[in-house]
Amino acid sequence: MSTRYQYRPAASERYSSPLLKAVGLHLLVAILLFASFSSAPEFEPARPIVQATLVQLDSMSPSTTPTDQKIAGEAQQSRSPRADEEALEKQREQQQAAEAARAAQAEQARQAEAEAQRKAAEAERQAEAEAEQKAADAAAAAERRQAEEARKAAEAQAARERAAAEAERKKAEEEARRKAQEEARRKAAEEAERKAAQEAERRREQERVAREQREREAAKASALNELLGEETEYQQAQADRIGDQVAASYDDVIRRYVSQQWRRPPTARNGMVVEVRLSMLPTGQITDAVVIRSSGDPGFDQSAVQAVKNVGRIPEMQQLSSENPAEFNRLYRQRNLRFRPEDLSF
Repeated sequence: MSTRYQYRPAASERYSSPLLKAVGLHLLVAILLFASFSSAPEFEPARPIVQATLVQLDSMSPSTTPTDQKIAGEAQQSRSPRADEEALEKQREQQQAAEAARAAQAEQARQAEAEAQRKAAEAERQAEAEAEQKAADAAAAAERRQAEEARKAAEAQAARERAAAEAERKKAEEEARRKAQEEARRKAAEEAERKAAQEAERRREQERVAREQREREAAKASALNELLGEETEYQQAQADRIGDQVAASYDDVIRRYVSQQWRRPPTARNGMVVEVRLSMLPTGQITDAVVIRSSGDPGFDQSAVQAVKNVGRIPEMQQLSSENPAEFNRLYRQRNLRFRPEDLSF
């Protein structure tokens, strides 16, 4: 939290100027008073009126002559009471005028001092107002500076936060991209492993079927070689006849399924023949189809292979494998189909 700075003028700075002004005004008033008193008219003090009667003193100085006494007596007689009154009146007027002048000067001095005090007070108030205004201006400037600094600090903080958020976003995107790539590689590896396992399983199944077929044929050959007599030949003929009937029935089923999936290519011509060997599980699931004799037209050969694969599964074959597993293994573990443009045959 920042400390607000507020300008406060010192006491000497606030009051030195008004004090100097007040002292100057008092000096001016003192000078005016001194000048007014020094220029006021000076009145001679009234001389006391002495009424005396000249008498003859035995102790009179021997130097006083009768002539001097005569002159003094004449002068005393020449002063009348009216003249004395006028002199007193004049003296009173002069005193009143002097007092009035002094009163006027004192009033002027008082007014001058009051004016000086008023001006000094006004100057002091003005100085205080100016000092307060300066302090207010300084405080406002400090507040503006603080506000500007706070704004800049907030902008800098916001910029840092935006930069941090952007860096975090990029980091998250990079992490997500890395994880997605790892997941894609993992899935690709799993898919490759799954396909390899399927292929290995398919080959093992083919090898097993071929091996069983070879074993059956070898067993059949061995059994036929051991059988003697007409009865044995009759029984073999009966078995072959029954097997052929069963085979004919299921061959029709297979032909129907494959015919539904076969689309003769535009290059097919009469007389073309392609022979395809299919491999089947006891469930009727077709596991493979390969060309064992080509027609010479790759498009025609591929259409035949694709038709067999598109069948997928023949449910009816599961019944044969469950009722007569040996017959299924002998005839349908592997079965050859011949494709002609005009029809299908076994």
